[in-house]
Amino acid sequence: MKRLLVGAIALALGAIPATAQSLEDLNIQIHGYATQGFLYTTNNNILTTNSSTGSPDWTDAVVNLTAQPLPKLRVGVQARYFLLGSYSNQFLIDWAAADYKVNEKFGVRFGKVKTPASLFNEILDIDPGYIWSIMPQGVYTLSSRESFLAHYGGVTYGKVNLSKSAGKLNCWTWIGERVIASNDGFLLPSAEKGIVVPNGVNGWMGGAHLAWQLPIPGAKVGATYAYQAPRTGTFNYTTKGLTYTGNMVRSEIKNPDYYGQYESGKFMAAAEWERKATYYEIDTITAGATPFPTLAKIPTDPHMWYAMATYKVTGKLTAGVYDSQWVNRSAALSTSGARFSKDWDISARYDINEFLYVKAEEHFIDGTGLVYDTNMNLGGLKPTTTLTIFKAGVSF
Repeated sequence: MKRLLVGAIALALGAIPATAQSLEDLNIQIHGYATQGFLYTTNNNILTTNSSTGSPDWTDAVVNLTAQPLPKLRVGVQARYFLLGSYSNQFLIDWAAADYKVNEKFGVRFGKVKTPASLFNEILDIDPGYIWSIMPQGVYTLSSRESFLAHYGGVTYGKVNLSKSAGKLNCWTWIGERVIASNDGFLLPSAEKGIVVPNGVNGWMGGAHLAWQLPIPGAKVGATYAYQAPRTGTFNYTTKGLTYTGNMVRSEIKNPDYYGQYESGKFMAAAEWERKATYYEIDTITAGATPFPTLAKIPTDPHMWYAMATYKVTGKLTAGVYDSQWVNRSAALSTSGARFSKDWDISARYDINEFLYVKAEEHFIDGTGLVYDTNMNLGGLKPTTTLTIFKAGVSF
């Protein structure tokens, strides 16, 4: 299905010049940006980089093209080069979609479309649009950005204007297929146990998102409910010099999310809570030397939340802070911090001009439940670390 959908969008983009009267009629727009990040940690290596000695292994280069062949139809595609440690070093298609706006109150999108879940998911691929170098990792995991940004399928969107005393409602629904690549951070724990999933895992998903713009100027609250059906794939497992093959299942996930946001002049504040109700990693060996080893059925029950605030100090300088927390409530209690991650962040962004900007960020991380991997920390993980990030970007 995904190849058919993306192929249809690509065909539509390629055919546009032949059907439109002129390029000007198409309202073609090309935008993009490039960023280079530098990470340094005082203890553990982070995000599969050698950050404890300083790492520049974080590069993004993005270009998108949109066109409007018909008054109600817009088509577009976004390509990205993404490097982050060992998670990715490749060119990707972030999204390739057609958007048909029936009227001011209703529209549909199809193709590889951004999933309109949570407060910020639809802007995660637009680094020039926000202050943070790394968004709160419990909700917006950088190591799985590509997998959770978009899905193959469709989205409907609409709005209802209520009375002046009641505000406005915006609603999105979606359905389609989620594909998690073999090098995605979601599968990293399995890979570090010798379980390699060469073609990744995939399964259908759907959800709904309701946002209420309150009659208070700048205030809104929202709720999302997403359902992820079991994702399946095949794996190769190597242990003690022997190789096995089998089937991998990541069980269904029921995912509620609630948020609130307030913006007034130079100030913005937001908070969000999310849970991925208990899901399981189920790996079954089907071939190899007998007797087959037993692989555990591992439960995960993550609860996560954050609270953030930003303030535009001057026309060019913005400062911000957030507290982000994640806990796996199905994990055993321990003093090592493996079941949780608490991240205090202080950030600043300076816009040199309309094209160039720089970001600086300091994280104080307690716990090892997120953003770390075993292979880059063979001496063991320390319970706390600080992370310094510098990022420079150019947009057009």
